[in-house]
Amino acid sequence: MENRKDILWRVYLVYAFMFLFAVAIVGRLAFIQYVQGDFWKDKAKKLSLRYFNIEANRGNVYDVNGEFLATSVPIFEVRMDVASPLITDSVFKKEIDSLAICLSAYFKDRSSKEYRNMIEKGRREKNRYLLLKRNINYDQVKKLRSFPLFRNGRNSGGLVAIARDRRVLPNQQLAFRTIGWDKEGRKNDLGLEGAYSSELQGSSGRRLYHRIANGNWRPMNTENEIEPKNGSDIISTIDIHIQDVAEEALLRQLEANEADHGCAILMEVKTGNIKAIANLGKNKEGFYEEKYNYAIGESTEPGSTFKLFSLLAAFEDKKVKLTDMVDVTGGTTVFANRTMRDSHLGGGLMTVQQAFEKSSNVGISKIIYRCYNERPQDFIDRLYSFSVNKPLNLEIPGEGMPKIRGTESRTWSKTSLPWKSIGYEVALTPLQILTFYNAVANNGVMVKPHFVKEIRQIGAPARVIEPEIINKRIASPEAIAMARTMLEGVVEHGTGTAVKNSVYKVAGKTGTAQIAQNSGGYNKSNYKGSFVGYFPADNPKYSIIVVINNPSKGVYYGGAISAPVFREIADRVYATDPDMGLTWADSVKNSFPIPLNSGLANDLTYLNRWIGIPGPILPSAAWLVKEADSTGHNYAAVNTTARTIPNVTGMGARDAVYLLEKLGLRVKITGFGLVKKQSLQAGSPLNAGEIINLDLGV
Repeated sequence: MENRKDILWRVYLVYAFMFLFAVAIVGRLAFIQYVQGDFWKDKAKKLSLRYFNIEANRGNVYDVNGEFLATSVPIFEVRMDVASPLITDSVFKKEIDSLAICLSAYFKDRSSKEYRNMIEKGRREKNRYLLLKRNINYDQVKKLRSFPLFRNGRNSGGLVAIARDRRVLPNQQLAFRTIGWDKEGRKNDLGLEGAYSSELQGSSGRRLYHRIANGNWRPMNTENEIEPKNGSDIISTIDIHIQDVAEEALLRQLEANEADHGCAILMEVKTGNIKAIANLGKNKEGFYEEKYNYAIGESTEPGSTFKLFSLLAAFEDKKVKLTDMVDVTGGTTVFANRTMRDSHLGGGLMTVQQAFEKSSNVGISKIIYRCYNERPQDFIDRLYSFSVNKPLNLEIPGEGMPKIRGTESRTWSKTSLPWKSIGYEVALTPLQILTFYNAVANNGVMVKPHFVKEIRQIGAPARVIEPEIINKRIASPEAIAMARTMLEGVVEHGTGTAVKNSVYKVAGKTGTAQIAQNSGGYNKSNYKGSFVGYFPADNPKYSIIVVINNPSKGVYYGGAISAPVFREIADRVYATDPDMGLTWADSVKNSFPIPLNSGLANDLTYLNRWIGIPGPILPSAAWLVKEADSTGHNYAAVNTTARTIPNVTGMGARDAVYLLEKLGLRVKITGFGLVKKQSLQAGSPLNAGEIINLDLGV
């Protein structure tokens, strides 16, 4: 009896424990269900449902003529909802072989058997988000929708195409560093893309996604919960046609002289609009590319182009006139035991204007030393009044800082004044130098260079960028007039005669500077040559600077190495700008060179329109060659579909190489200018891989 009671007590105790445990479980369930229910439901949703940002379409960047500089194109990631309940087993088995064959034949990356095995495995694993292909375009997606199974529709066919944008530059390297790119707010955002990223990117939308197998996400709905707002478009000041000319001219000179790097800038005098900005540097493979924006970022000693700064200061302070005399006998002089030399020894007494025209280091340094030796800070203060000691605060990042230190600097010495007067112990970027010369061309009004004309939203102007004045008057009209007289003299009978021509008048200044080698000082093998000026000199509309660094073929004077690039850019601008007043009859009368005889029809149409060639009727074709065709017209169509050698005589090198290489030929070029002769006769059979030699000339 005692044992039985003991056993029953133990049983009751176990039952009581189990009952209390069950009550605790029920209580806990009730607590979770009714007290914490909302919390856990929300957490479950967060684990299985999530809002993803839908990026807005980024705005386009256009040139001043409305041509694309940067745009976005959609690329797609293609997946397959293999386990969709709307794809029945019978339909899947019937069409899987045909689908695999089509995918293999189209993408050529897997065999049809591999595609079939991959898709069948995905169906067994109930994969509703099987990756098929990344980075395909819209035309390819359209093609996929016609494939077996996929053509049954999005749900019944299982095709899932996810779009995202990829940024492209239609003109590739043209103005690449100025157009720039955006790295989602990182410090290395560059160019217009970085500077105007907030305007270009718009605002994101939202879309609800559901988490499925293998950690993948798929949209819950066919529509976005919040639609994205597309970004604004940027209308730049760049003219892509002139940009092409600037880069081509700069590239030829860099290659011919095996220079390290160089830049060229074209700016409108009145507005500060940058119409072209070319930056080319040699890469590790020895080819030239837009690797750095030297025009706005490279702050170095300008050399002789700074002599205009120095003499304008003396003119403004009424310390000197054009007719004052200076003695440059022997081509040397000494300041505090340091010898100043001219590049060409000799001379005697000459006027201030002659010293400037001949770019005499001795003459200019003597003039400035004579004017400011007792109060050198007055010279620095006058330079500061020109606003050249401050950055331009450009809208695009990366501007190099100007350095014009005064007498309070620890680096100031007894030789600082004469050496600063000829462009040493100071540092400016090419664009800062051009801005100063542009102010002289603009009768003393210094305008800020800028790269954007307006911002457009849905095709309508949202903000127009007006010209900004940095300095209303850098100097008096009298001082500016003397400066302009000197600049015209440089081209007429000084160091800049390489840009002189009979059609329009140019004013400018050559510059040749030794480049400091960090702590190693200067040597006689590292130079940079430059030419900066404006045209037409009597009514300036455009200013240009060209700088070429470290040429290695023995030619380094600015008048010899940079002036020809200036001339080529100026010629093209003068020939194509209708406001210059040049007509077709004028160009024939003055034997002005027509930039292109043959090439792309769009280019020829553009040139004909702006030059004003009367009555040319262009055949309907992508490529044209200047020769009388069967209708008697000046241009004949180039047949690029027949397997024969096309006629490329009269084309520029870039057009000819592009066309011939596209047809599978290997091109070798000799000379400069337009194609004068081709080794393979036009109309002869075309054999891919064959070499064709092109002789260029002017």
